[in-house]
This record gives sequence, structure tokens and C-alpha cells, in this order.
Amino acid sequence: MRSESSKVTVTRRSRDAVALTKTPAKSSWASGTFLIHIGMLVGTLLSLFPFYWLFVMSTATTSDMFRFPPRFLPSDQLLVNIGKVIDHVGFFRSFGNSLIVAGVHTLLVLFFCSMAGFAFAKFSFPAKPFLFFFLLMTMMVPQQLGLIPQFIIIQKLGWINDLKALIIPGAASAFGIFWMRQYAASVLHDELINAGRIDGCNSFDLYYRVALPVLRPALATLGIITFLNSWNDYLWPLVVISVQNKFTIQMLIASMNGVYSTDYSMVMAATLMATVPLIIVFSIFSRQFIAGLMQGSVKD
Repeated sequence: MRSESSKVTVTRRSRDAVALTKTPAKSSWASGTFLIHIGMLVGTLLSLFPFYWLFVMSTATTSDMFRFPPRFLPSDQLLVNIGKVIDHVGFFRSFGNSLIVAGVHTLLVLFFCSMAGFAFAKFSFPAKPFLFFFLLMTMMVPQQLGLIPQFIIIQKLGWINDLKALIIPGAASAFGIFWMRQYAASVLHDELINAGRIDGCNSFDLYYRVALPVLRPALATLGIITFLNSWNDYLWPLVVISVQNKFTIQMLIASMNGVYSTDYSMVMAATLMATVPLIIVFSIFSRQFIAGLMQGSVKD
């Protein structure tokens, strides 16, 4: 009996010793996780603060924006500022122009880039390595260097002050083709393509019926990036558009800065209204956007 009781005592002591040796590791892991969560919370608040500040400023008057200490809580002038934007600057006309340009531009980029990326990933054709290398080289050329040649082409086509000048030149992008090619090469297996061919699919059927459903996360990611860039673009529309009824939303907001005085409350309200489509688009496609970015980072 004494030997059994001594064994039980030794076993309990050994468990306590193991528990004591594991406790510092658990506590360090918990403290590390806690610090990571604190860091993520601080980063999230810093990222959201500009949007909150934009909302607060759009609810105040211009004089309230410059008072000290600054106001950190919303005021009651939001509807007044939105009314001024709608009545004085033709907001919805420019809003519609931006919606047409960004929407059509995004659809064209998704169509052409997905088709080209699928072809680069799964088809063999002459000069394919050279063409892909040339495509990568074009990504290293700054956009500003192409402004003058593009303007000359648009002028010869007679598209100055036309929304086509904002849509057609960017209908396919090198980054979009590269992005779709990399994604298609990683998720579209040859067995799937060969099965489609056995079922009688031609090349376009393989793209439309086999590739597109698999490429949906990459399409959502590319669509969000393209829509954001097209919606926020200011330089190229400033070069080819000079009449006010063709202004995009970014050009309209820039034109609201007066020569002698600026109604900043109206500018902030217009900026807040201009961010609504971006929030809606990201909210709809956020899950596919994250899935597209995470593809390749997790190994099976």
C-alpha cells in the first residue's frame, strides 16, 4: 500500500512539475496573442479614423472646421450640406459619368484580362514567352510617360471631351493580365481543361464554362481594384475632359475649390457622397476579394 501511495504521490508531483514548466509558455503565448490583438485594434482604428473624420466634417459648418479645439462628434448640418451639393454643383450628372466610366471600364478589364490571362496560362502559341516578358516590361513604365502619346491618339480619333476617352484606353491592363495568368496557372489544373475538351468544348467554351467559375475570386479582386482606380482617377480625365457636363466626380470635387473662398463643408459632403459607391462595391465583393488575395498563400 505504501509503495502504491508513494507512486501516486510521485505521479502527482511529476504532473505538477510538467504543469509548472508549461505555464510560462502558455502565458507567453497568451500575452503575445493579446499584443497582436491590441496591435490589430489600433491599426483598425487608425484606418477607420479618416472616414470618421470625413463624416464629422461633412456634418459641420465651414467655421466649425477651423475652431480650436476641433470637434470630434457629428453636428446637425449633414442634410444642409448635402442639399447645397445637390443644388449648386450638378453632383448627380458627374456621379453618373463616373458610374458609367468606372462600371464599363471594369467590365472590359475583367473580360479582356481574364481571357488573356487564361490563354497565357493554359495555351501554347508562337512567341508566348516573349509576349509575356514584353507584358511584364510594360508594367515598369510609369503611367505619366504615356500621357502625351495617348492624348495624340485620342485627339486624332476625335474623342476629346467624350467618355470613350476615359474607358477605351484602359480596357486591358498589364497588371490585370498578369494577375489573371498567375491565378489561372495555380488553380486551373490540366485535368480539368482536358475533361472539358473531351466533353467537346472549344477554346471559348473552356474559357466561359470551365475557367470563369474557377476564376471568380480573382475576378472579384481585380474588379474591385479596377473600379477603385477608375473611380478615383483624376489625372487622365483632367487631360482629355474640359467641359463641365462631362466632368467625373473627382473633377467636380476639385472644381469646388473657389478662387477667393471655399465652402469646405460642401466639399466634405460631396466627398462623403462620392465614397458611398466604393463602400457598396467593397461590401458586396469583400469575401471574394479576400479569397482572391489569400489564394497561393495557403498550401494544401
